[in-house]
Amino acid sequence: MIDKVLIEKLSASIQEAIRVIAANKLRTFLTALGIIFGVGAVITMLAIGKGAEKEILAQLELIGVNNIVITPIEDKEEDENSEEDGDDKETTTRFSKGLDLLDAQSILANIPSVKTVSPEIVMDNYMIQNGRQQSMKLIGVDDNFFKISDIYIEQGKNFSRIQQQNALPVCIIGKNVENKLFTGQNPLGKSIKVGNVWLKIIGVIEEKLISTEAQDNLGIRDLNRDVYIPVKTFLVRFKDRKIISDAPQPEGNIMIFGGQQDGPKKRIPRGNYHQIDKLTVQVEESAFLQPTAEIIGRMLKRKHNDVADFEITIPIQLLKQQQKTKQIFNIVLSIIAGISLLIGGIGIMNIMLASVLERTKEIGIMRAIGATKQDVVMQFLSESILISLGGGVVGVILGIIASILLEKISGIETVLTINSIILSFFVATTVGLVFGIFPARAAANKKPIEAIRTE
Repeated sequence: MIDKVLIEKLSASIQEAIRVIAANKLRTFLTALGIIFGVGAVITMLAIGKGAEKEILAQLELIGVNNIVITPIEDKEEDENSEEDGDDKETTTRFSKGLDLLDAQSILANIPSVKTVSPEIVMDNYMIQNGRQQSMKLIGVDDNFFKISDIYIEQGKNFSRIQQQNALPVCIIGKNVENKLFTGQNPLGKSIKVGNVWLKIIGVIEEKLISTEAQDNLGIRDLNRDVYIPVKTFLVRFKDRKIISDAPQPEGNIMIFGGQQDGPKKRIPRGNYHQIDKLTVQVEESAFLQPTAEIIGRMLKRKHNDVADFEITIPIQLLKQQQKTKQIFNIVLSIIAGISLLIGGIGIMNIMLASVLERTKEIGIMRAIGATKQDVVMQFLSESILISLGGGVVGVILGIIASILLEKISGIETVLTINSIILSFFVATTVGLVFGIFPARAAANKKPIEAIRTE
């Protein structure tokens, strides 16, 4: 019985609140503006946060877990300023053998925290199949590459030990290569001609969706367009930069050595003399990333005759930096949202206080005919909560639109979730409840006789 009475009172309060709000549409809208912008900012903030989290996880899958990436630094043109003091002043540098497969073997054999290593060589080339020619990237890798990079071979199989050791002409192709050259066909067992070499297809990797931001920030290629061959097949059948041929070399590749074996050597510092283009090292645990990177740096510098012609990066640290930047952006947006909600709440409180003053006689009559303080509090709280909820609905719509436009205009990925919408409604209701309590209590505490006599 008590519950039924309470429900009837609540229903009556809501109906009366709707009547009062409908009679003051403009004032209600202006009151709810702070709530609208605050809730819209909350929705947008949560969408950006979820989008950043999704993007970070996707990039982690692309670069693999607990990886260290070593890339060579190619020789640059000699500094013109090095000869400004005269022709007899020569630039002297120590000779480095460059980044090669021996470095990969040494790292794996001598550093206990290293789980596995994966060398990588990249060459721009073209392939021909059934008279169709297409540009592509030829990638020399070993069987560890796909495990470290978290790439699943959708069809076929990985390189076998025999294929790698004997430099056999086999390849694994990306999904785009399969779609363009083998539409509606099974590519396994077929051959494609890359340059002057025929390669037999033994596998096809799964499609990898890679954002432009990930390609730019992490140096990740579009893996779907690549053709992968064993690294030894690449060195034997295509190109090995460590082998000096008898053919005339471009000036940029000439090296001139002089002096004692221990002394400085002179060379024209041009060209790429590194055997491999990338070396990915996977460690056992993430806690070993930084110490292992430091050990690798010292080891390679010693093996390269004290020449720092390589760069060591830890991709997960780059991702954490990106995440930190986005978190700062979200914090700023949260502060803006909080300020908007605070202003909206203060606006509701002010309007409700003004409404109490305007309706003093009405309050007095309500109390005189038997309304309790609880009834008056419920009446004014209903109004403030409805204003907040109305602003919350408009704010959610505004936040959804803002999230979609932000993704299309700026390219920032946003992810809308039902949880963010529910949270926004909860925040709006809480603001209406908190900032409506004081005006409601002020109305309920008015004495009926004094309220009726007020002009």
